[in-house]
Amino acid sequence: MDHHEGQRVSRRRLLTGVSSVGLGALVTACAGQRPVTTSTGETVALQAVTDADLTALFTGARTCTLTASTTQGPYYFDADKIRSDVREDKQGAKLRLALQLQDSETCKPIPHAVVEIWHCDAGGLYSGAVAASGGGGTPPTGPPPTGTPPTGGPPPGGDQDLEPTDDERYLRGAQVTNQRGTVEFTTIWPGWYRGRTVHVHVMVHVGNEKTLTTQLMFDEALNTEVLATQPYAQRTGRDTFNDNDSIYEPSMLLKVTKARDGYVGCIVLNADPDHDGA
Repeated sequence: MDHHEGQRVSRRRLLTGVSSVGLGALVTACAGQRPVTTSTGETVALQAVTDADLTALFTGARTCTLTASTTQGPYYFDADKIRSDVREDKQGAKLRLALQLQDSETCKPIPHAVVEIWHCDAGGLYSGAVAASGGGGTPPTGPPPTGTPPTGGPPPGGDQDLEPTDDERYLRGAQVTNQRGTVEFTTIWPGWYRGRTVHVHVMVHVGNEKTLTTQLMFDEALNTEVLATQPYAQRTGRDTFNDNDSIYEPSMLLKVTKARDGYVGCIVLNADPDHDGA
């Protein structure tokens, strides 16, 4: 199949498992707002992992301005992981992410959309790309030559899907928005790598369209607090913060509150399904 901008066209396999289904099948099913069947014959309802009322979390985080789009970065691929808890065995400060998706023109929630997240672990490594994303974390000896990516940072490229080089799939996953347009993930606070501030990647699919690709970021006071704890504190030499990051915008900041067992971050994402720029 030919690749067209904004469309999910690559072939994907269904995962084995009682409640898992490949992202490609999920996106197709969500376009028609119908249930999907896994490779084991189990029917999976199209709903977010929780129906908890998240209204209070979004107080002060609501806006109706089109969310800024960014490059998807060099470490994106379809991980075929439809799940809310993406941590696997990765250690770090627990982070519950609550994301609400709405139409940037009408401010109404967008249900039945697929929301993917992916980010690095506490050591700055991305699953599926451990070798490519490794190498940083020592005190910098000076700026890299012009045009050279920082050690441990992303390789050249930005919008080409990655061909995974290992079987790891930690800190990657997808969920489906419920009738309130919300999804919820349980993950860890991301680590860092040279050349970028601390961030989480997000990709939204409405119907068969890749509608929004953006990034989420954190207040630097909280980054300082979390990165001073283990296992983050094992690494030194962080060189890029929000104020000198090439992608950061204040609108990308999550609203973060502390919980008994970690942190809760929320944000309202405003997408433009008809791509008219409004």
